[in-house]
Amino acid sequence: MIRRPPRSTQSRSSAASDVYKRQVQCIPDEEITDEKLAELTGISLNTVRRTLYLLYEHRLAIYRRKRDPDSGWLTYLWQLCPENFEKALESEAKRLLRKLDERLAYERENIFYACTEGCARFIFDEASEANIVCPFCQGSLELRENAKVVDTIEGQMEELVSCL
Repeated sequence: MIRRPPRSTQSRSSAASDVYKRQVQCIPDEEITDEKLAELTGISLNTVRRTLYLLYEHRLAIYRRKRDPDSGWLTYLWQLCPENFEKALESEAKRLLRKLDERLAYERENIFYACTEGCARFIFDEASEANIVCPFCQGSLELRENAKVVDTIEGQMEELVSCL
């Protein structure tokens, strides 16, 4: 069985991250509809709504519903809650620190072998069970030093701790 290391961060494309940033930067201090925000940012309405609901789940935005008297349709009016930003960032930083700590322990506690063809990386027990041969491509496995990975994780943790 091939075990993968615990992920230290959620991987998001930088394009998605830019979309979120653009949306948040365009939200005015007063209430705004999701349709108006989509129009201001040039981002699809579904993406705007998904982002607003994520912000709402993390208590970074609130909404109120308003019923149109003529059509009976509900309109959602959104507003950011900047007073919760610092607490949310601190909470996320602590969560990330816990994940990085788990990953650091995993990296320190194991000896790794990697496929010479770049298929995968295995801990010693997995590599020895496979007779030091990659189960995917049948290439050989070589001892892989992970000091750079450990140093990188430690650097990320120090950076996060300094922000708290």
